[in-house]
Amino acid sequence: MIRRADQRRAQIRNQVRGGKGDALFAHIWESGKEELNDNMRLYAVITLKKGDSIGYHVHEGEDELYFILSGKALYDDNGVKESLLPGDSTLTRSGEGHGIESAGPEDLVLLAVIVRNK
Repeated sequence: MIRRADQRRAQIRNQVRGGKGDALFAHIWESGKEELNDNMRLYAVITLKKGDSIGYHVHEGEDELYFILSGKALYDDNGVKESLLPGDSTLTRSGEGHGIESAGPEDLVLLAVIVRNK
């Protein structure tokens, strides 16, 4: 199965997890539409403009991975803040928390994957 870039469903979400501004989700494949199996909840490219963020939150029963495609991020990894650049990735396991903010002059673009634990 192939999905072209122009076939992604775009969704703008405001103040995601209590964060600032808007986040643009470009869903590559979607759960609940017989595209992703039951273990996957999210597979999307997320874009945050400068200063916009996804607020700190804790995952329960699932893991989330980020891969930075472009831009600069300020990442909160269980209360420890780090800068991230293109090529950096993160893993937040069930019971752990994270948040991310666009911290550079250009948009922050990242690939996000959420996998449910069974």
